[in-house]
Amino acid sequence: MEFYDFADNITAYPGEYLLHIPSRQIVVCGAFKLEERKIKALSNGVLIEDRIENFQKIKLNKEERRQKVVNRGCGGCKKK
Repeated sequence: MEFYDFADNITAYPGEYLLHIPSRQIVVCGAFKLEERKIKALSNGVLIEDRIENFQKIKLNKEERRQKVVNRGCGGCKKK
């Protein structure tokens, strides 16, 4: 897993995971406000708003992405 800073051409999208540097937590992006240079994010059920400089994007490689796949149910209700 790699972290990198926001450059001029990089944006964050709602639902994307970001690293909040001051709290050292992974948060979910809610809004990316480039004009105000702020990001709203959800952290442990609390909505926070902070400067873009206090966040980093997360880059996962293919193997890490495969490990994050969620199983959608037990499969007991499927017809056989």
